[in-house]
Amino acid sequence: MSHAQNPEILQRLRRAAGHLSSVITMVEDGRDCLAIAQQMQAVIKAIESTKRTLIHHHIDEHLGAAASALPASDARALVAEIKEVSKYL
Repeated sequence: MSHAQNPEILQRLRRAAGHLSSVITMVEDGRDCLAIAQQMQAVIKAIESTKRTLIHHHIDEHLGAAASALPASDARALVAEIKEVSKYL
């Protein structure tokens, strides 16, 4: 399944887009800076989480297939290690 067809990724991005739209409305309405900053942080976290999901999906799809030539336990360990290091992106 391509990343563009992954319903989880699309759903998360649409939710973040709606949340960002609400933050824009808060700014336009002159809402309190603290409230706006808190909501912006929530949008940022949602996008970061979605990016991590996208990268993990990519790793599973492409590295998992490439690692299939290895013994199963080695392939799983390699994929797990790459996913772990990807959190530092």
